[in-house]
Amino acid sequence: MSRYRGPRLRIVRRLGELPGLTRKNSKKDSPPGQHGLAAANQKKRSQYSIRLREKQKLRYNYGITERQLLNYVKKAKKSKSSTGETLLKFLEMRLDNIVFRLGMAPTIMAARQLISHGHIVVNQNSVTIPSYQCQTKDIIQVKVSKTSRKMVETNLETFDLTYMPQHLSFNKETLIGTVNELVNRNWIALQINELLVVEYYSRKL
Repeated sequence: MSRYRGPRLRIVRRLGELPGLTRKNSKKDSPPGQHGLAAANQKKRSQYSIRLREKQKLRYNYGITERQLLNYVKKAKKSKSSTGETLLKFLEMRLDNIVFRLGMAPTIMAARQLISHGHIVVNQNSVTIPSYQCQTKDIIQVKVSKTSRKMVETNLETFDLTYMPQHLSFNKETLIGTVNELVNRNWIALQINELLVVEYYSRKL
């Protein structure tokens, strides 16, 4: 299954706030569909649909494919620590998400475009792979180019640095960000029950 390219607010209305997908807020409170909220209230959710909903939150927020998410779950299950928390750490430490959390891009999709077009440098090396796994002490900065700096500076105008997660730091003047440590579960902005995601994939692994 490919990445979602359709209306983003429709997904937000269905699944709730997804900061990595869009910064916009829908004027409608009801879920999408012909009958909206009335149909949603009458329909009793099964355990499967509840788990599916949490899985879809991860997919749409981080902008990854079904195959990518499944591979991350398989990799997380091999870890000795909590599978759910390890899964979230893999997703949070992706370069496209780090660039987004630093405020260099308004969404993860926009951050992916910045990276793939060569505007981002990691530890003095150009990295064009959005799924690159960042590590502690990695230095993420904007390529020394007027075009690259202007794009990032424009995005930073609407970003509040007071919401910067504690595992990251960013210098707005030099446009240099640093990964101070691995992300903590409490610093993840997405409202998600990762255990339900692991349960969803338990029969597929």
